[in-house]
Amino acid sequence: MTPPLPPLATIPPDLRTLADYERMAPTHLAPDVWHHIEEGAGRGITLSENRLAFDRIGLLPRAMADLDGGTGVTLLGRAHAAPILLAPLAYQRLAHPDGELASVRAATAFDTGMVASTLSSVPLEDIAAAALALAGEMGKPRAPLWFQLYLQPAREHSLQLVRRAEAAGYEAIVLTIDAALKPAGITLPPGVEAVNLTGMPRPRQTATPGGRILLGTPLAAAAPSWDDLAWLRRETSLPILVKGLVLGEDAARAVREGADGLIVSNHGGRVLDGLPSAVELIQGVAEATGGHVPLLLDGGVRLGTDVAKALALGASAVLVGRPQMHALAVAGMAGVAHMIHILRTELEAAMAQLGCPRPDLLTPDRLVALQR
Repeated sequence: MTPPLPPLATIPPDLRTLADYERMAPTHLAPDVWHHIEEGAGRGITLSENRLAFDRIGLLPRAMADLDGGTGVTLLGRAHAAPILLAPLAYQRLAHPDGELASVRAATAFDTGMVASTLSSVPLEDIAAAALALAGEMGKPRAPLWFQLYLQPAREHSLQLVRRAEAAGYEAIVLTIDAALKPAGITLPPGVEAVNLTGMPRPRQTATPGGRILLGTPLAAAAPSWDDLAWLRRETSLPILVKGLVLGEDAARAVREGADGLIVSNHGGRVLDGLPSAVELIQGVAEATGGHVPLLLDGGVRLGTDVAKALALGASAVLVGRPQMHALAVAGMAGVAHMIHILRTELEAAMAQLGCPRPDLLTPDRLVALQR
């Protein structure tokens, strides 16, 4: 078996798109890591739909429009250079020795928000410190940094994570609600672990033949509930975004229960096969919540036109997941920075071609269904 190639020291000229990074990434990753990054649940229907749904949406440009504008947006009171954030991804040291440190430095360099995972392979404090240090070196404010929370079986341990995030300067909590019951992932190699959870018990499936399989087990009992959201709202003054909602009625309830933002996501097609894509769901969630909180879309974004389509359907911004790992594996920090630059460049080009020089000008009338 050919060993993985080391990360590239420079970006070659033939790396021009996120698809190019995806094409090259397998040569820089161990086969089991590549499989872990790319796998979806079941037969991969939802995984495929995350991309195919974008391809079924066409674009309708406005002619000869004034193109004075920009890609900047404001989320939760903070300015973002573009409506693009790095999604929370676990165990980034699987792709590169620097892991989340490389990603957050790339995000900081390009004024891009990042969501750090509970399951990061670098301590959450070190991620925040790396962002602050680079921002100081560059003489600018740190880009927005949010912390993604997987609730732990004991609330005291969840609260420890929240307090650590608050102390480290994270600006929001992203409560993920849809992944408590997903299948176990990769067997982690030495040197890669969920360092934020050191010393905490980890919930595991303990079913035995003839006994309960999942329903009614301690693992199912630990899945997030509405009471957990209410508890978290009482415990922190940070904004809370709920990630993993797909139904408008649930989204509306989350807002009533105190959520400051929502992330429409099917967890990258990794949890429940048969879910629609996020881009097919975002408009219904937007209608149900009435614009009272920002909506972010997570899943399948690979092109600047994808970002434009999501915004036109009601998203305030998008999260980019797997492309982070592709770029990180291929070229480390430089790769992630280049990936962000590619996506932002494509978005600006799409906005210019559409005659919509500001994100708020991207509306549903700029879209048309394509026959496939």
